[in-house]
Amino acid sequence: MATCFWLRSCGARRLGSTFPGCRLHPRAGGLVPAPGPAPGPAQLRAYAGGLAGLSAALLRTDSFVGGRWLPAAATFPVQDPASGAVLGMVADCGVSEARAAVRAAYEAFCSWREVSAKERSSLLRKWYNLMIQNKDDLARIITAESGKPLKEAHGEILYSAFFLEWFSEEARRVYGDIIYTPAKDKRALVLKQPVGVAAVITPWNFPSAMITRKVGAALAAGCTVVVKPAEDTPFSALALAELASQAGIPPGVYNVIPCSRKNAKEVGEAICTDPLVSKISFTGSTTTGKILLHHAANSVKRVSMELGGLAPFIVFDSANVDQAVAGALASKFRNTGQTCVCSNRFLVQRGIHDAFVKAFAEAMKKNLHVGNGFEEGTTQGPLINEKAVEKVEKQVNDAVSKGATIVTGGKRHHLGKNFFEPTLLSNVTQDMLCTHEETFGPLAPVIKFDTEEEAIAIANATDVGLAGYFYSQDPAQIWRVAEQLEVGMVGVNEGLISSVECPFGGVKQSGLGREGSKYGIDEYLELKYVCYGGL
Repeated sequence: MATCFWLRSCGARRLGSTFPGCRLHPRAGGLVPAPGPAPGPAQLRAYAGGLAGLSAALLRTDSFVGGRWLPAAATFPVQDPASGAVLGMVADCGVSEARAAVRAAYEAFCSWREVSAKERSSLLRKWYNLMIQNKDDLARIITAESGKPLKEAHGEILYSAFFLEWFSEEARRVYGDIIYTPAKDKRALVLKQPVGVAAVITPWNFPSAMITRKVGAALAAGCTVVVKPAEDTPFSALALAELASQAGIPPGVYNVIPCSRKNAKEVGEAICTDPLVSKISFTGSTTTGKILLHHAANSVKRVSMELGGLAPFIVFDSANVDQAVAGALASKFRNTGQTCVCSNRFLVQRGIHDAFVKAFAEAMKKNLHVGNGFEEGTTQGPLINEKAVEKVEKQVNDAVSKGATIVTGGKRHHLGKNFFEPTLLSNVTQDMLCTHEETFGPLAPVIKFDTEEEAIAIANATDVGLAGYFYSQDPAQIWRVAEQLEVGMVGVNEGLISSVECPFGGVKQSGLGREGSKYGIDEYLELKYVCYGGL
């Protein structure tokens, strides 16, 4: 993740303070009394830390369609996962709002596609500049609604903004081809044209970056978008809409329709089956991805998907143990283990196994600090909800019942129901849930292996293949393993691999297509062959 740097705020109007027993009103954006008792001391500390000092203009609670902020007939609560306190009530869009957003996007596409690449580039660059100017407020919104440590939230905002910067540059590099055919009186041209309206469905774990990585490419190509953000983290998507409007992105080009978990299925189906939508871009679970693929199949829509992973982290006998431990910490525990590319299975060769487990446990105890994301020194915030905690707890209990040993951690943290201790397991075998089910939490299970062939076989024994990592100082082994791992991205002696300049995506059931890099914009372009005769 890029190093954070500080820039002066744009000076937007700010909320002076946040008061006990108050929350954001879904219409006016003000503070109104919340029903029921005021939160307790622990809740109040998290609640005030989540909202105090934020730019009022960025805390939007209505949908954003056709360049206008529109309320819905109902609202739903967004909660702080650290305390459970309600951060605000957000418009709960339904099918009618979803279809209206698609129509707005389609109408905007008819003119946006004709805007010059240079102008689209300029507008994306303005949006990027506004993100940088407002990065502190945007980061605090992420921490408030997702629980992510504030330092990581700052990193995500920079990463998010860099996608807008990158695709603002790529917008001017959409080139076609001229092909000389055998016929002397003909020329063949290949044009690249925008696909159309893109339905963009994003997850909660990177509520800003997963939007800009898709939307930046779509807008650069000349497409328009309808974004359905995760129900847990809609504020980030709506804040981006406010900045997009300030940047001069035309009405209808970027639309956001938040909705509750109750409405998510029908809203997702509505935008993915709408005949005016030409493209679906989704990041989330493989199970949901398959449902959306079914919707896309009925009208043969273009699809790109980044789905689940089960990343192996292999440590060979030749590895530098200190480097491997540092990489393991970075890969496994970023965002409290709630990333699709984080290491899910640790495969450690017998000769180095005991030294690695000991060093890893010591590093976890020394460097990982559980707490509220706004508190200084916190590296491990809450999981997104109690269901996520229950999944980690279930995997730990299953592993222990089958012979695994808890080296450190292993239970819920005393801070609250959404917190779980960073956990390291040894004596793990392949029949345990944690080795074939994506965890999405702070659990590191270690499997001992003997040979390179055995490690490759274990790593590839899954139907998903997003990312993989391994540590080795043997050049020949590095080439062999990098080529044999059945994943879309490989980290060699490196635990953090994401970069706007590099293609992000997986193989097998981990998805279709690539995001970021020079290849990312191709997902939003169609090739048109023109045969020019009579020359």
